[in-house]
Amino acid sequence: MCTLPSALRNVIVSFAPVFSKRVWRHAQVLLIGAILAPGKRTVTAALRVMGLQEEPHFHAYHRVLNRAVWSSLAVSRLLLGLLGTAFAPTGALVMGLDDHIERRRGERITAKGIYRDPVRSSHSHFVKASGLRWLSLMLLVPIPWAGRIWALPFLTVLCPSERYHQARGRTHVPLTDRARQMLLLVKRWLPQRTLVVVADSSYAALELLHAVREAVAVVTRLRLDAALYEPAAVRQPGQMGRPRKKGPRLPTLQQVLEAPKTDWQQVQIASWYGQGPRTVELSTGTAVWYHAGLPAVPIRWVLVRDPQGKFDAQAFLCTDLDVQAPQMLAWFVQRWQVEVTFEEARAHLGIETQRQWSDKAIARTTPALLGLYSLITLFARQLMEAGQIPTRSAAWYTKKQATFSDTIALVRRHLWSVQYFAMSKDNAEMLKVPRAWLERVTDTLCYAV
Repeated sequence: MCTLPSALRNVIVSFAPVFSKRVWRHAQVLLIGAILAPGKRTVTAALRVMGLQEEPHFHAYHRVLNRAVWSSLAVSRLLLGLLGTAFAPTGALVMGLDDHIERRRGERITAKGIYRDPVRSSHSHFVKASGLRWLSLMLLVPIPWAGRIWALPFLTVLCPSERYHQARGRTHVPLTDRARQMLLLVKRWLPQRTLVVVADSSYAALELLHAVREAVAVVTRLRLDAALYEPAAVRQPGQMGRPRKKGPRLPTLQQVLEAPKTDWQQVQIASWYGQGPRTVELSTGTAVWYHAGLPAVPIRWVLVRDPQGKFDAQAFLCTDLDVQAPQMLAWFVQRWQVEVTFEEARAHLGIETQRQWSDKAIARTTPALLGLYSLITLFARQLMEAGQIPTRSAAWYTKKQATFSDTIALVRRHLWSVQYFAMSKDNAEMLKVPRAWLERVTDTLCYAV
């Protein structure tokens, strides 16, 4: 049975206390198999690439996902700690929050629903997709060998459809309530760190912002017609009646945008959605966002327009009133890396190819594969302490910065070479390769898709 090489064991040993000794041995095999396997990320694919296709007790590996007792939240907490120590030991922890539709079919996948497809839909065209909805929190940190921000998943939860809850007589939990639970949980894990979360307009909900604003600074989009007010007047001693939530009404941001007297400040954003530096004009202020029957939330708003007219004016908010407007924009444009991670996970880690049918296995497998993205990044950091990650290039394609495909290739190369290659003493150019290993690799390549 293959075990983790010492360079990677230093990272993965932190998770051993979460599992029993027997389950931990099986979990390590599935971990290496999931990294090495091309195409589908099923348990059988992981066993085949590990040379265990003749293992009579193969069901023990399936039980790691569908029956064994271990806590996904405990794994997430440990993973967050490792990521923070490695890539963001000081300063604010910036996180990206977004949901993802995993397209899955099958009568036994009971938690699936029908949702708007965010990839294929547009403002004028609505496309529906059937599958599982996941809500994921990712750490947004600079990766030295990539030269840019990566989104590293550490906590992913399943958000079943409303029909799923109705069929079981349960109260449906909206997406914003799931987000509230996750953000407050992370704050309990890291009470001493300053937390910032960036999210799209789906999470610009007053109930959510009010519930988490003392724990997390939220940066998200704001409607141009949002009802903004001045803060309520200071309550005088002995004043009768219910405390006021807001003061006089302020102009909408649409009116601020159209007003000729609006004061605009020109700033340069270092990286605008991966397109390099971009000069924009912004106007900012503070206000109280309020809607009848909902909490009143103090916010800092930022109105952004493009001097070149290449994109429409946009508005953003932050629940931390002391944050400067350029910093808000710098944080928010990092949110696009969350979409990049979802796409990379589909392309290189087999998201949507797994074939688990039990509820517990489904709830564990997709978060595990997304967490594998972060683990591979941690592994690569261990392996490249002395230099840069080699990139795959060709005569027709020059690649300047390493991507996730280069990162996983580095980890795979190390796993294959450390375990199975041996240098010949007579000829340094020759390698002795065991026949069993050669047959394994040949079988893997022949059936690769």
